[in-house]
Amino acid sequence: MFAGFVRRCCVILTTALCVAACSKSPQDSFYQSGIVYCSESNPVNFNPQLDTSGTTSDATSHQIYGRLLDFEPDTGRIIPSLAESWLISDDGLTYTFQLRKDVNFHTTEYFTPSRTFNADDVLFSINRWRLPSHPYHNVSGGRYPYFESLGLAENIASVSRINGYRVEITLQRRDSSFLANLATDFSVILSEEYAQHLLNRGVPERIDHFPIGTGPFKFDSYRKDHYIRYQRNDNYWKNEVTAEQLIYDITPKSSLRLAKLITSECDAIAFPAQTELEIIRNRENLLLAEKPGLNIGFWAFNTQRPPFDNPDVRRALAFAIDKNTLLEAVYFGSATRAKTLLPGASWAYQADADDTAYNPVLARKLLDDAGVEPGFTMTIWAIPVERAYNPNAAKMAELIQRYLADVGIRATIVTYDWTTFRRHLREGLHDSVLIGWSADNGDPDNFYRPLLSCGAIPSGTNRAMWCNNDYDKLLNQALQTEDTAQRKAIYQQVNRLLYEQLPIVPIAHAYRYRAYRDELEGMTINPYGGVRFGGVSKAQ
Repeated sequence: MFAGFVRRCCVILTTALCVAACSKSPQDSFYQSGIVYCSESNPVNFNPQLDTSGTTSDATSHQIYGRLLDFEPDTGRIIPSLAESWLISDDGLTYTFQLRKDVNFHTTEYFTPSRTFNADDVLFSINRWRLPSHPYHNVSGGRYPYFESLGLAENIASVSRINGYRVEITLQRRDSSFLANLATDFSVILSEEYAQHLLNRGVPERIDHFPIGTGPFKFDSYRKDHYIRYQRNDNYWKNEVTAEQLIYDITPKSSLRLAKLITSECDAIAFPAQTELEIIRNRENLLLAEKPGLNIGFWAFNTQRPPFDNPDVRRALAFAIDKNTLLEAVYFGSATRAKTLLPGASWAYQADADDTAYNPVLARKLLDDAGVEPGFTMTIWAIPVERAYNPNAAKMAELIQRYLADVGIRATIVTYDWTTFRRHLREGLHDSVLIGWSADNGDPDNFYRPLLSCGAIPSGTNRAMWCNNDYDKLLNQALQTEDTAQRKAIYQQVNRLLYEQLPIVPIAHAYRYRAYRDELEGMTINPYGGVRFGGVSKAQ
């Protein structure tokens, strides 16, 4: 059986190699002097404030933009970025940021800035997502899912310009995760001058599709389903050694991405399939970086639809599946079993947390007690894209479908293209969905609040559409202290509540991989958000 599997993999890879070799033609200087990254899909837009998709973050957050703060990749420590220092008041409510001077915005064919970054850009960038009255708030749809899921706008009392290079942010209540949230992929700083320029021209929506930032690369062009092109920002304030050019080669098929990597058509690839890891490890000139992931793959139930509004029905479905088999069949040893939302890399991880076990007899009894008769039908939505937290949702859905059949439930698997899929999820058309979350910082609140708080339902990140006031109270209580021991004790209460209610079934915490050619220098895995090509160069 294994030999047959290997033969099939070899046939697929050989075919893909032929396609890659035949399709490769002499391109412009991007393929010779720049870095080519094989991406898995199209970004929704070029402003990560508007979208929580990893594809959008990868294409924008660390290539085009900067943030006030950043994470030190090895430790997760919050470090200066566009803010070179900050002070916090004794009551924990007021944050004063001293901004970095002489930071240039991009000069492109469509915009030439007349000034450098200053406090006006910070006020514009934050007030856009927090104030409904802001002239840009409703541009491009007026949805800011990350900030909405955390309730950040409601907790900010004011954002004030002290002078050109000092900004003060005052909160309504203490929030021990506030600085971490300012360092995430979504807290990017836009150009207020560029925004005003577009507003004057009557085309404000261009700010999200023709971006201007302070990052290591500036936007050049984009052709959907084909490529994104960037040029190096020669005026980047960090003065990193960075490739002159960067191209995202949009290649949805994993085997073709690998083929392009082998034939040097791509220098790095997104989301290598689990079945390809050994090929990469054993291939000369290829490198595979690996790190434990700050992520969670899960099965969420739409708790606003009967009978999934009944915790006993959700528990029955959780007991109907064998998580260990799902891990073996989908992750091939590249993930650990999830008991809670938090992975082992989190400081708040609870090793002795309760977990569901495979028990189809108990599952059927719970269903009978809840009045769910044999023959009941439901849907399992499976994400149509590869993600580290779930590299093959379709296969996992098929396995769960069989498990459910064993307890008398007929499940239909549903999928759409990624944009339609996410829109319908937000509309609540699903019974259940296989999806997940990759954390944007190391704070536990970054898992618990976006995924299951009441405030995260309108934003679309709460796929279970579950609202529990006790849960929200515990989350808010945890942010009122900087004491990690106290916070950890509160999160243990949260874990117990989630085990009793089971709005989602945690399945796996996956490792993160980055496959690339050994000509690249400075390529690393960013544990806290999207891929970074600033500071990466290519040996000639």
